[in-house]
Amino acid sequence: MRQYLFGFLLLFSLLLTAQEKYPQDVFQSPLDIPLVLAGTFGELRSNHFHAGIDIKTQRRQGLPVLAIADGTVTRIKISHWGYGKALYVAHPNGYTSVYAHLQKFGPEIESYIKKIQYKKQSYEVEAFPDYGELKVLKGNTIAYTGNTGGSSGPHLHFEIRSSVTEKPTNPLLYGYEVRDATNPTLVGLFGYPLSEDAVVNQSEKKIQLNFTKQADGSFLADKVTAIGTIGFGVNGFDRQDMAANKNGVFSVKQTVNGKVYSEYDFETFSFRETRYINTLIDYAHFDKFKQRIQKCFKEPYNRLGIYKTLHNNGKITVKEGLSYNVEILISDLEENETKLIIPVEGKREAIKIKKNDSITNDFILASKPNNFDLGAAKVFFPANTFYEDFYINLKKGTDTVTIHDNSVAAHRNFTISFDVSKKPLSERKQLFIARIDGKGDLRYAKTYKRDGAFTTRTRTFGTYTLAQDTIPPEIKARNFKEKQWLSNYSYLSLEISDDLSGINTYNATLNGKWILMEYEPKTKTLTYNFDDLILDQTQCDLKVVVTDNVGNSSTFERTFFRK
Repeated sequence: MRQYLFGFLLLFSLLLTAQEKYPQDVFQSPLDIPLVLAGTFGELRSNHFHAGIDIKTQRRQGLPVLAIADGTVTRIKISHWGYGKALYVAHPNGYTSVYAHLQKFGPEIESYIKKIQYKKQSYEVEAFPDYGELKVLKGNTIAYTGNTGGSSGPHLHFEIRSSVTEKPTNPLLYGYEVRDATNPTLVGLFGYPLSEDAVVNQSEKKIQLNFTKQADGSFLADKVTAIGTIGFGVNGFDRQDMAANKNGVFSVKQTVNGKVYSEYDFETFSFRETRYINTLIDYAHFDKFKQRIQKCFKEPYNRLGIYKTLHNNGKITVKEGLSYNVEILISDLEENETKLIIPVEGKREAIKIKKNDSITNDFILASKPNNFDLGAAKVFFPANTFYEDFYINLKKGTDTVTIHDNSVAAHRNFTISFDVSKKPLSERKQLFIARIDGKGDLRYAKTYKRDGAFTTRTRTFGTYTLAQDTIPPEIKARNFKEKQWLSNYSYLSLEISDDLSGINTYNATLNGKWILMEYEPKTKTLTYNFDDLILDQTQCDLKVVVTDNVGNSSTFERTFFRK
């Protein structure tokens, strides 16, 4: 009991110290509603850590977003994917707040960015206003919540970064209150034989371990027998009150016989290192089961800076005849914690599960560039595309190439090049490189066409081929008809789609003047706000041209009336 109390007080002290680094009661909430989170800082996402918190907006769009302090707008970015409509505000105390997936900006900012959009005749723009050009005051409405970009539902993505280093920090360290009295949830425990002679529970391969919940709320694993250098990994999540979302945990700490072997948390991280998330998790397990196991040991190619303590890189050397008490503590920022105890006995036993390393004809040296000619295409892996050396599975087809599988993570882009020099010039225009997905469908891969060769840059393994797209995009009106009176309408809405290579560009004019149409790929909609242009004619002639990624285009023309 005394040891548990000491651990609790130590954790509390560390959290208090972390919070004292950051200003408290200086920043107000970005929303005038209770903060309920759909996502936490540092949460494990595909190829990156989550750089902010996702705040639920009561399943609605259009809630006012408030400046958390006085400041000046330093960046505005609008894109179809990623953060969608995003706003960056620098504050005098050295921090920058970020607001993303916005529906629209406040009036002054909206006017500023729309002038740039009309000047560039583009929906997707990025602007860096001069310092002090767009000032904001604490509590003022600077935007409205939305669902733009890569968002899967209405919410506000909110970040606090250092204005100097641009490193994001956990917003909850700045005094924001989120109701959370729930301990993190432990889902799975796994043992890893790491050295050549290592065995865990008679297995030379990773093995799942059983555990049970104890009367005091902690978890006790079944006794583990092992020999050699081993490691452990855990799968879990955290929940805040008032939300069912399975969010990320704040910290993971591993001790062996009372000594801290590994400890990391999500106080902050660097964007430059975020892709190394694929070395923290068991990537092959994630590819197969869509579960992210967090390793309590650090691989030699792991360059993450999130670790607070490391002894022997979190790896445990188990000797015959000795016993080890391993404890893993999973915590959130509100001092809720889940404790897992793993008794380990050093014991040699007959091996029941042997390694079955796959050996192919081709071997990758991760530190060196690697070239392969697969007949239909050539593949080039730059040096350090991968984290470690491995046997790669490459298959030649008549018109296709298959490059390994997604059980291995690529840290950098590699290139696939198809020779099209023998294809007629008339045919090349409508050709592109496609990846064949698990359902057999063709997925457009961004194709660079040059000197008789088509090339794509990707981090995704799989089967690739050349495909042809001869069908232009479709354009349909959603909320109006030909020669309809639209005097009471506030916006026009169209649906655009393409059956194969996908939408590349769109352009719209009204009575010959370019108009801004906002494209939302998730709903395939183009939207025009009538407030953007004061029409001096009753008859309005709309023309929309949409082009796909190989140059097929469609033109949509309608006439309507408006006073």
